[in-house]
Amino acid sequence: MLASLPASAVPGRGFATALVVDDHPLFCDALAITLRAVAGVGRTEAADSLAAALDRLGREGVDLVVLDLHLPDVSGLEGLVRLRAAARGAPVVVVSSLADPRVIASCLQAGAAGFIPKHSAREVFREALARVAAGQVFVPPGVALEEEPPPGAPAEALARLALLTRQQARILELICEGKLNKQIAYELAIADATVKAHVTALMRKLGVQTRTQAVLLARQASFSSILQE
Repeated sequence: MLASLPASAVPGRGFATALVVDDHPLFCDALAITLRAVAGVGRTEAADSLAAALDRLGREGVDLVVLDLHLPDVSGLEGLVRLRAAARGAPVVVVSSLADPRVIASCLQAGAAGFIPKHSAREVFREALARVAAGQVFVPPGVALEEEPPPGAPAEALARLALLTRQQARILELICEGKLNKQIAYELAIADATVKAHVTALMRKLGVQTRTQAVLLARQASFSSILQE
């Protein structure tokens, strides 16, 4: 069920701090004002790329992450999957101009706590954040989602990718770039044996037996063609 409670949402959670991940400074400023006005967020920070957001979350957690799908260093839903793994249980809400029901369904399947179209009125933001704070999943008004994904949809792949830890998601990304374990170990400054253990764990979570199958599953879940329409 797409509207089930994601693991990142904690009933009764308030939002003292929020991280806005968007590469448009003016929108970040406007959204920060909106978050303070409608959700009582006391402190907001901004990151203009996935790398910057992951670095920020690696130093200190926040209560809420607000994510735009279009970032300079992101393909498809990779940013959402990796931010959920790094957010330390904080809900990740997607705020995007792409209000296609297929995109919304994919974001929720990948673990987003809600989806808010960028053009939404302030009251929609208020309702969305109130529901997320109460541990519910927010679907924008007027959007009808299918109870079950259609045959061939990458829903299962997205659900499996959402299980990966931040380190496992990063290693999978490097595997998709064609890098070997020794190269991954060098880039991440960890032992080769540690890489092997992570690869074994991530392949188990993804339900695959080979690196090629892992790459194919990651590509199946990217949904890049829909996001670019």
